[in-house]
Amino acid sequence: MVDRDGARYLCRLSAGPPVNRHRPSVDVLFRSVAQKVGPNAVAAILTGMGDDGARGLKEMLDAGAATVAQDEASSVVWGMPGAAVKHGGVREVVSLERMAEALLRLAAASGDTASSGTRMGAIG
Repeated sequence: MVDRDGARYLCRLSAGPPVNRHRPSVDVLFRSVAQKVGPNAVAAILTGMGDDGARGLKEMLDAGAATVAQDEASSVVWGMPGAAVKHGGVREVVSLERMAEALLRLAAASGDTASSGTRMGAIG
């Protein structure tokens, strides 16, 4: 989980119950980023099985964060990014080859509009 201490962001591990059968869970991470970082965050969800991260990514997008998912063609398994697209939590879908470019562009745009001047990237 991401937490905030003044102007600093902290990462905290939780011994709580698994979420989506996982601990750590991408949904828990993304949900905490939505709550603590909001529009200053940029997140990507990459190839993987299941739907862990899809709901949290939607919460991030709803909080004003920039979100991106790996496209189906470049994914080994389009489970996680596909679920995120299906849940409506993805602003952009890009190939793995274009992911770094997209993240840098979205982070720069986030920095242009962020009122606090702090940014955080979360990659799940």
